[in-house]
Amino acid sequence: MAFVTIIAMLALIQYMVFGLLVGRARGQTGVQAPATTGDPVFERFFRAHYNTLEQIVVFLPALYAAGHFANELLAVGAGAVYLIGRSLYFRTYVKDPTTRGPGMLLTFVANVVLVIAGLVGALLQAF
Repeated sequence: MAFVTIIAMLALIQYMVFGLLVGRARGQTGVQAPATTGDPVFERFFRAHYNTLEQIVVFLPALYAAGHFANELLAVGAGAVYLIGRSLYFRTYVKDPTTRGPGMLLTFVANVVLVIAGLVGALLQAF
């Protein structure tokens, strides 16, 4: 499970980096805390980061469940797809939100694979 944990830690580092980018955008656009609106550029950074939070809630437990109950290599592969998808999503959302689709699709597919693998693996072990 070491590789699964490496993917999980990379996802957390990615999330923290996105948070730093939100903070930088706040400073560059002059949006003072606690405001989360006021400048379209800042709002795109903020929303891309928030969407990553929404996705990581599914990703992390599903990653560990899939790695433990199904197949570690499958979990790591889907985790790598998730990381790539999140990076693509963040970059494209900040640039032009209408182009976020491919990154979101990669994220969604990775999460679906992990959830199904974790669930099926756990069910097979339970019964």
